[in-house]
Amino acid sequence: MTGGPGAVLVLGEALIDLVPVDGDGATRAARFGGAPANVAVGLARLGTPAVFAGGLGGDGFARTIEARLREAGADVSLCARSGLPTALAVAEPGTGGTGYHFHLQDTATFRLPDLSARAGRFGAVYVGGLAAVVEPAATAVRAMAAAAARHSLLVVDPNVRRDRTLGPDDGAAALRELCALAHVVRASDEDLERLWPGADPDETCRKLTAGGRLVILTRGARGSTAYTSTGPPVEVPATPVDVVDTIGAGDAFTAGFLSRMGAHGPFTADQAPERLRDLLSYASRVAASVCGAAGTAPTVPAGD
Repeated sequence: MTGGPGAVLVLGEALIDLVPVDGDGATRAARFGGAPANVAVGLARLGTPAVFAGGLGGDGFARTIEARLREAGADVSLCARSGLPTALAVAEPGTGGTGYHFHLQDTATFRLPDLSARAGRFGAVYVGGLAAVVEPAATAVRAMAAAAARHSLLVVDPNVRRDRTLGPDDGAAALRELCALAHVVRASDEDLERLWPGADPDETCRKLTAGGRLVILTRGARGSTAYTSTGPPVEVPATPVDVVDTIGAGDAFTAGFLSRMGAHGPFTADQAPERLRDLLSYASRVAASVCGAAGTAPTVPAGD
């Protein structure tokens, strides 16, 4: 497969989340994770050709990651490979969301391939996650983003993370630069508050639409909003669901949005209001499928 106008290239990290079992912080389960990897799995499960380009190591975790991607239907032929270990993210769920402590240094996870010359072979290119700010991956992400901005539809998810490894200021400038390059930005209100402190997320979204950019703001249980430079915002409520686990919900939303876009037309930031409403509604239902079950892999919403 590896390309085509209906395919999405996902560049970034696939790692292992260590998640508390039944709320017991002393016992943790190893789960497939990494925002870009979750998006690639989501796209593939929803029927969109997805090519995941990450760094895969030589340990058992890497084999688990590759098997998960392949089982979902994602193409992993462009991944970089090495004998280094896989990065780990220690999840700390709390009332205000899930925090993480990351173990990233000297891992295969952030040795990404330079695929910038291939950007034009895909309908859309997604970048984001930790790979956008952790070297040496960040250099490959910047090169791909610059190429995709010229030759494809560049989708950026800043997916801001804070922990003791990444200081409070590290990566903010790089993420803002990626948003400025993007054709589509998908961000949470928390992402925007961290990248543009003191600014109202709604106003930030309006400013980001300059140059024809499509901005998608997600607010968890408060729903999502699409902003364009040509009309009023389009709002859609969150799909009601009995929440089991919110980890990966934002990634599922992004996968749902892009999958729906590619299934009903070309990958483009120029979308009519009713079309945007449909895209947001579908993405919300996909995100709900993740929130209502353990794990991060979405399912096709009933009736679609």
